[in-house]
Amino acid sequence: MSCHLFQVFTTDISGISLPDKFTFPFYYEPHPLSVIAAKALQNYLETQNDFQHNFGLNKNQEGLVIGKMFGVLVVQNQKNELGFLWAFSGKLAESNQHPLFVPTVFDMLTENSFFKREETILNQYNKKIEKLENDENHLAAVKHLEKIKQQAAVEIKEQKEKIKSNKKLRAEKRKTITAEAIEQLNKESQDEGILLKKMTQYWRYHIQAATELVDVFTQQINQLKEERKQKSSTLQQQLFTEYVFLNQYQELKSLEDIFMGNPPAGAGECAAPKLLHYAFTYQLKPIAMAEFWWGQSPKGEMRKHQQFYPACTGKCEPILKHMLQGIPLEENPFEKNTAKGKELEIVFEDDYILLVNKPAEFLSVPGKQITESVQTRIKASYPNAMIVHRLDMSTSGLLLIGKTPEIYKKLQAQFIKRYVKKRYVALLDGLLSEDRGIIDLPLRGDLHNRPNQIVCFEHGKPAVTHWEVIERKDNKTLVYFYPITGRTHQLRVHAAHPLGLNTPIVGDDLYGTKANRLHLHAESITFIHSISKEIVTFTREFFF
Repeated sequence: MSCHLFQVFTTDISGISLPDKFTFPFYYEPHPLSVIAAKALQNYLETQNDFQHNFGLNKNQEGLVIGKMFGVLVVQNQKNELGFLWAFSGKLAESNQHPLFVPTVFDMLTENSFFKREETILNQYNKKIEKLENDENHLAAVKHLEKIKQQAAVEIKEQKEKIKSNKKLRAEKRKTITAEAIEQLNKESQDEGILLKKMTQYWRYHIQAATELVDVFTQQINQLKEERKQKSSTLQQQLFTEYVFLNQYQELKSLEDIFMGNPPAGAGECAAPKLLHYAFTYQLKPIAMAEFWWGQSPKGEMRKHQQFYPACTGKCEPILKHMLQGIPLEENPFEKNTAKGKELEIVFEDDYILLVNKPAEFLSVPGKQITESVQTRIKASYPNAMIVHRLDMSTSGLLLIGKTPEIYKKLQAQFIKRYVKKRYVALLDGLLSEDRGIIDLPLRGDLHNRPNQIVCFEHGKPAVTHWEVIERKDNKTLVYFYPITGRTHQLRVHAAHPLGLNTPIVGDDLYGTKANRLHLHAESITFIHSISKEIVTFTREFFF
């Protein structure tokens, strides 16, 4: 079967050995062959005139800016020739199809496809609903109903206030008048109450009549919305069933089966599944893969132009698990016990608390794949001990531990009330122009790419960091971080995000560039000792 999108290497690759195993998609260093294939794609993007897409690289270009993830897959054809394929995530220039890129696994935009036909029907429902909602008689009926309600509320309120006021006046008169006059006052009170009752009934009748006029339209609109909802659900289920992915055994599996009927939006549209599906369709053997970002970073996230990134976990991991079945993969670092052979230094210990210095790449508590952690190490010697707070696996520094559940609760309460003060030292990959400042950027988890965090002003939790410069040297900046809140990856995101310091921490493999380690260390902690009630400070410096 011929493959017209198979591209041969034009540079000499004779001295480059093939990888022993295929790229582990969720954490990798790109293979030299992938780098060459990616460079060829980047050169094309810089010079092409085949399409127009605003990546945000041209300052003079107006309109919506959409950076894009691109992918390359190094493959071997049936003649044992090496080449590569290109792909993009989502749509490019409002299209799924471009001559040099592998197609989408299922093209919803194809003319006369079931999706386009059903989409046309749904759009007709939208137009009918919009027409009814904006119908002059409907709007007039709604306006009339609101006017009736307001008028009723005003008149009934006035009558109630009149009754209340007259009641007070009659109470004063009763003190000085005859029994016959009192009887007249009672009658006045009864008449006012009867009038209120009649007014209430009168307005209830008119409100009901006005509501019925509105309901004539409301019922039609709700009926159309329900029909639209059912058709949309049917279309979605058909799409999930038709959207199928190949693996090397030519086994097909649908989105519905992969995600148990509830795939996230955009699942299957990323570059990685497109590349692999095309390769398996044309009997091409996958050798290595890489994905890189091209253009401006999306809002909330940290994406650097031309930088390589792993496949996303939320959308791609379940799909790639099926597609890469039976293909030997490089080592999964998330299953590697990086704590093995590392010692936990005890910085302070008394009868109530422990303070340890956690090494980098050492879990605070057990993970899904790795059980060895500070918690398991400590519990081996202190069965009742409990870690009061956590540090990221890649962050080193001071961890506070309560030796008993009672002490743990008292220390934890200090964290909740923000009595505990912590200081981190970090080396940033660039020079800061200011000497100090405050970062206030709310954070939430990236639902489709755990464990990453994103800045989100709508749904994020408050996150505040104070910072100050210690030293600038060799195009790097050493800083102190003083977190006021304790959100996941707070310091890493606040450092890297354009609205923060826009300067990632050295070695940040999630929001910056990988190095020998994450250059972030929790070096100082201040809290109230649960027994002595003294304010104590402990420090363990680290020099990057």
